[in-house]
Amino acid sequence: MAKPLSQDASSSRPNSYREVRYEHAGAFQEILGSQGVSLLVSTYQAGKLVVIGCQDNQLALSLHNFDQAMGVAIHPSRIAIGGRSQIWTLEATPDIVRQWPQPAPHDACYLTRSSFFTDEIHSHEMQWCGEELWVVNTRFSCLCTLKSPYSFVPQWRPKFISQLAPEDRCHLNGLCIENNRPKYVTAMAETDVAGGWRPSKATSGCLIDVASRETIAGGFAMPHSPRIYDGHVLALDSGRGRMVVVDPASGNLQTVCAQPGYTRGLDFAGPYAFIGLSRIRETSTFGGVPIAERRESLKCGVAIVDMRTGKHCAHFEFVSGVEEIFDVRVLRTATNPLLAGPNRVSEGGEAIWYAPPQKKSGLPSATHW
Repeated sequence: MAKPLSQDASSSRPNSYREVRYEHAGAFQEILGSQGVSLLVSTYQAGKLVVIGCQDNQLALSLHNFDQAMGVAIHPSRIAIGGRSQIWTLEATPDIVRQWPQPAPHDACYLTRSSFFTDEIHSHEMQWCGEELWVVNTRFSCLCTLKSPYSFVPQWRPKFISQLAPEDRCHLNGLCIENNRPKYVTAMAETDVAGGWRPSKATSGCLIDVASRETIAGGFAMPHSPRIYDGHVLALDSGRGRMVVVDPASGNLQTVCAQPGYTRGLDFAGPYAFIGLSRIRETSTFGGVPIAERRESLKCGVAIVDMRTGKHCAHFEFVSGVEEIFDVRVLRTATNPLLAGPNRVSEGGEAIWYAPPQKKSGLPSATHW
């Protein structure tokens, strides 16, 4: 039976409510617990960040409103979340965790503390490169960083993109880092005209080496989420619903696993891969894509695959309320974190104020209320 997660205020319609129902199968919570991790799952369609953790061997879930939530980037001390026109930063606050009564309800706390207004650059995946956040700027077909007073600072673009223009020429979307530098990106086509990726999206997707700017593999159907795992280069061939391993020397693709959904969002913990799955909309965006032929059987949620065998071993499914996943990230610092989003009070949560101790003034030394 599907379980209701909550009736939760929608970011796009503050006075309406969205019921989200879910179910899970296999050892989903046991795997999270054994690896000591939780998951951050973004869904731009529902405008939410979903936190999936576990406590006492039971799943613990929460929803947080972020307008058109997209890429998620995890730093040891902060989390960045991309949205429609801004990128939020949530700061880790271990002081709050240490002051909770025992047994503590959460093992980490992240508070929204700032946002950077980019306007609508259609930000997709993001990664921290040391202390610098790199963002896939899909609208301008480039990788960028953030610095005030600019909307963004262009840092790199594919060699087939002749100039910066707000035209989504190739639908640059995925970003992989290695040694704190961008290593690979994915795009849906090697085109230099506005929206030029759309006609050929079912076969023209590519993986590009950032340093050389050369395309090292092609033939993807709407690829996403390039990653390096255990020395191997992987990516999601989203329009075929599969994860593939890429040989950078030859460009050959080998299927690791196929999934019952549009695959987008990928991360790892130990021997396990966590893959985001989406149902697809009845729009021209997905017309002609191979997975559209089995539209009625597609799922939305997160699948866990054992990388030692390539076998599916557990899944979490949104039965209602959420149709599409964008990003899936493993939070390695906590199994049941508390996140306070920018709309915490309007979502029904209590306000959290956090200030340094005021011992000299004679005020209490508590750091939060």
